[in-house]
Amino acid sequence: MIIFGTKGYLYQLAILTLVCARCGNPAAHTLRKRVTKFTLFFVPLFPFSTKYTTQCTFCGAEQQVTREQAEQLQAQETGGRAYGPAGQQPYQRP
Repeated sequence: MIIFGTKGYLYQLAILTLVCARCGNPAAHTLRKRVTKFTLFFVPLFPFSTKYTTQCTFCGAEQQVTREQAEQLQAQETGGRAYGPAGQQPYQRP
């Protein structure tokens, strides 16, 4: 019997102040990276899906962005400094 499946990881990359496209309010937005990994016998082996999103903390609207847009927003927030993998703290989505 072979047991396989997926496991999701959610990384919060930055918190930005942007004008929301849905509600029009200047509010904090979280920039997130969602990675889905293939698992074999409950061991995550390799990522097969990576998505970047921003979510408005005022109205909750979520918007998908490209990797390039996410990198630009993150560089804008950090003032040009780059964070490595050690700067990302994952939490699992239920």
